[in-house]
Amino acid sequence: MRWWLTKGAANLRRFFIDTPLLDEMSIEGLDAHHISRVLRLPVGQRIIVVSPDGSSGIARIDQIAVDKVIVTLQETVVEDKEAPVTIYLAQGLPKSDKMDYIVQKAVELGVKRIYPLELEHCVVHYDHAKKNTRRERWQKIAMEAAKQCGRSLVPTVEPIATLSALFESLADDIVVLMLYEGQAMQGLKQALTQHHGENYLLIVGPEGGFSAKEVAMCSSHGASIVTIGPRILRTETAALAGLSILMYEYGDLGG
Repeated sequence: MRWWLTKGAANLRRFFIDTPLLDEMSIEGLDAHHISRVLRLPVGQRIIVVSPDGSSGIARIDQIAVDKVIVTLQETVVEDKEAPVTIYLAQGLPKSDKMDYIVQKAVELGVKRIYPLELEHCVVHYDHAKKNTRRERWQKIAMEAAKQCGRSLVPTVEPIATLSALFESLADDIVVLMLYEGQAMQGLKQALTQHHGENYLLIVGPEGGFSAKEVAMCSSHGASIVTIGPRILRTETAALAGLSILMYEYGDLGG
């Protein structure tokens, strides 16, 4: 059977699986450990499982082991969790653990993909091994945030890349918006009235801002250079404020 998710069911624990919804499914790895050793969910407990295509179902836990949990599908459910527009965030690498915070909150706001950027004025620089380690950490944070806020998919955190590599990977139908106070010829609100689309990329600089070369590169690729107000915001504030404005204007933030 197929049902809309009720209020009670919405409070069930959520887990993303690697297979389509089947009559019997297994949850393995860290999630299995979390169920058995951290949450200590009992046999018979109902949970929500989400497949790679975003399909959701309510499943009953039938068997529990340290590294595997077997569940049986009870019913499929209809969820309306994803925004009607696709929004990507390209974030210049900030200091300390600010990127952890940005990833978590961006996922909660409904972003589809996050591109960490290595820009000229970034204070932090990672070697190859550290880049991989950081990306794995951010992807785990994205997973946990997606579970917590009830997403139907886990946003992807892309490998750390340069601005030029980012533009080489973008599709032609993406509306690119660059938050930059040094050349604020128009506000974000004004830009959104002029550029309607279904896919948006918001580019935010690190603490040191963008270099003149980076601003010129964005302009040459058709990006709108915009401001979000008269006050200078921290990079993590600017990213989340920009995403909130986009989601309010074209997405589902605000109902």
